[in-house]
Formats: sequence, C-alpha cells, structure tokens
Amino acid sequence: MSTKEKIQEDLLVDTLEQNLNEIVLYNDDVNTFDYVIDTLIYACDHTPEQAEQCSILVHYKGKCTVKTGSYDDLKPRCSMLLEAGLSAEII
Repeated sequence: MSTKEKIQEDLLVDTLEQNLNEIVLYNDDVNTFDYVIDTLIYACDHTPEQAEQCSILVHYKGKCTVKTGSYDDLKPRCSMLLEAGLSAEII
C-alpha cells in the first residue's frame, strides 16, 4: 500500500468516525404533526417531505433518527428541538 493510499484511507476513516452521532426524536402525545414538521424543518434543515416522513415514523415506531453528523453540528440542533418541547437526544 502506497503512502498516498494510506493517507486517503486514514482520511476516509476519520470522516466516517465523525458521522457516528445521531439525533433521535421520540414520540409524544402533546405535539401535533404540523408542529413537529415545522420544528424539524427549522432545527434540522429538513425538506418538508423529510420532516413529514420523520414525523410519521416517530408516530408509528416511537422514535426516529432525524439527523446524523458530528457532535458539534448536532448539539445546537438537538437543543433547538428540546427548547421547542420535543423529546430528543444525541446518541
């Protein structure tokens, strides 16, 4: 394996390891679908279609991963969801 290939492999591994965090959104009996959709669009930069799909999954499955990425990117997004009254955590 050449040095160039090793460096590229190391960069790829570093990139993959950075994206291991997820925001998981949990179902509740308080917030409406429209409110959850609007909040996901705002906090997670979802398209309306993505937000709707996530809200349906949360409703029927009890939880859904709504965003993946680095912890530094997810922390403020998760805080926005929590401040909006949704139940979420970074795992």
